Amino acid sequence: MHTLTVILGGLLLFAVLALTARLIPWLQHHLLAVFALLWFIASAINITVGIVHAGYSFMAELPIFFVVFLLPVALAWMVSHKRQRQ
Repeated sequence: MHTLTVILGGLLLFAVLALTARLIPWLQHHLLAVFALLWFIASAINITVGIVHAGYSFMAELPIFFVVFLLPVALAWMVSHKRQRQ
């Protein structure tokens, strides 16, 4: 359940950035890069919490990190790619 919540948080972050990009012109051109960087930082914090506070090993958290990071970034890439083609 926590993993799903974190992934939804990533999608929400992308939605907020996409709406903000309408107001800030330079963000429109760098939206995916800015999102990927911010989401990588948030995902790294999430894996750190899993290791330090929840007691999971790095190897146990690593597959979850990939899912949590890559799924929202892949969806953001698809949305950005579709918006550019229109």
